[in-house]
Amino acid sequence: MNGYDIIDEAVVDAPADVVWDALVAEFRGAARWWVPANTFETVSGAPDEVGGRVAVTVHTKGVGNGGPKLRFTARTQSVLPGRRMTVEYVDGVFRGPADFILEPLEEGRRTRITMHFRGRPHGKLKLLAKVADIGAEHSKATQAAFAALNGQLASAPVGGAR
Repeated sequence: MNGYDIIDEAVVDAPADVVWDALVAEFRGAARWWVPANTFETVSGAPDEVGGRVAVTVHTKGVGNGGPKLRFTARTQSVLPGRRMTVEYVDGVFRGPADFILEPLEEGRRTRITMHFRGRPHGKLKLLAKVADIGAEHSKATQAAFAALNGQLASAPVGGAR
């Protein structure tokens, strides 16, 4: 197993700036929509600034349910506010880049969110990848997170009315 090249995407019923704010908040530790699979904690800087570092924990059985926890650190490489963030996994069980891309749709009323993950397993995950389909689990967790994000934002009032 050399690595993963996975693209997951979903359409969210909210404008790109609202989706961006939710993405950045999640990376700061909000734990609103990527839970129960992943939690995030800022290590240094800000996740939406070049050089910012975020510790990621993958809870293989869900937060609070025991099971192995996979940890890695992402360092922000580039940011186009409201549209794109590229991170590099620099420590822990993954190495490699990932892009988070937001594309406004329907005159800005909806947003396509895409995660392009190109990580390589490292350390104990390299062994686990021989017996488990890490790529499928990654996509399953990402799609569930995007669905939760849509559920959260689609029901939120925008501009005082919906």
